[in-house]
Amino acid sequence: MTTTLSQQGYSLQRSALEYERLRAQARMWESAAEAVLDRVGLRPGATCLDAGCGPGETMRLLAGRVGPHGAVTGIDVDAALGAVAERSLHAEGCPQVRFLAADVSADEPVPGGPYDLVYARLLLFHLPQRVAVLARLWDAVAPGGYLVVQDYDLGPIDIVPPLASVDEVSRVISETFLALGCDIRAGFHLSRLFGEAGVGAPDGTDVAGRIEPLVTGQRILSATFSSVLPAALARGVTGEAAADATLAELARDADRLPDASLFWPLMLSAWKRKDVSGGEPAAR
Repeated sequence: MTTTLSQQGYSLQRSALEYERLRAQARMWESAAEAVLDRVGLRPGATCLDAGCGPGETMRLLAGRVGPHGAVTGIDVDAALGAVAERSLHAEGCPQVRFLAADVSADEPVPGGPYDLVYARLLLFHLPQRVAVLARLWDAVAPGGYLVVQDYDLGPIDIVPPLASVDEVSRVISETFLALGCDIRAGFHLSRLFGEAGVGAPDGTDVAGRIEPLVTGQRILSATFSSVLPAALARGVTGEAAADATLAELARDADRLPDASLFWPLMLSAWKRKDVSGGEPAAR
């Protein structure tokens, strides 16, 4: 079954192909997540929240960090996907993982808190209520704990040598996300969003990027384009014939220029420790 649920805080399809794309995307950025978790010093025994956990790839990563005496809670609006992720992780030997169906854009507290770590990747990107959601995530952080947010900046997507197919795919994806109310530069805006949400200036920020051959990058580009396509067609961003032609041209380009350098969106990170009193950290 395939649906598009932008009204529930996600702008792409809910389908088996989209879930596999999400898994591949999570694996692609795993090293960026590891680097930030190193910076905040996530330790065994900690309690963690993965907000917008999707298929559970980051929950697995967190479970490995906190060990058997820690706990990892994933929340997502997609209850079916979250339940599958929980069962799969339990079968893989991660009993400390649980899933709770929850909509972080709803005007209610984040369930199950407080947590030593509240983590969200590619969540604010999709939500028009970014500031309110960020404030709720901050409320779910235990004193002494951390809020860690990672999000995309789609602005730098590029290809060398220039290719019209990649430019068109990028245009359709970006314009459709904008039409759906997404912030395609959410990562670049994290410091401002932290301030508007009452979190305060981040304790630290980081930027991760990827350059890879078009022959491998084309698969994720095509999958993202296909997932956003129903919304793009509905909003007149492209047409069916034009979309088919774009995907065919992209495939031909990947065949003839497999080593063309594809520059991915940037993944930007920001984190903040909550003072043990529950307020702002003391000046250092």
